[in-house]
Amino acid sequence: MTGRRAADGGPGGPDPAPVRMVAWVHGHVQGVGFRWWTRSRALELGLVGYAANKADGRVHVVAEGPRRACLQLVDLLRGGDGPGTVELVVDSWEPARGDLTGFRER
Repeated sequence: MTGRRAADGGPGGPDPAPVRMVAWVHGHVQGVGFRWWTRSRALELGLVGYAANKADGRVHVVAEGPRRACLQLVDLLRGGDGPGTVELVVDSWEPARGDLTGFRER
């Protein structure tokens, strides 16, 4: 085993129940390709969901899939390597609803 516990979805472990991660991304994140960038990262991680511009300048990101992949997406959102300038990411978590397909820009 590579240091990951089986309960975390490590080798030989069961797939953990999928989660829904909801993130509100604050900063200069509209008109700079941020939703496209987020969609690309989410698809690379095997997530479903969407990234949507909001009237107040934030981007609303909803992603479902394995907890580890959702955590990676949140880290990427906060990481500063994407387009624009992220000032703050506020995330919340709940069980997956299973009502999403693909990953879309809204």
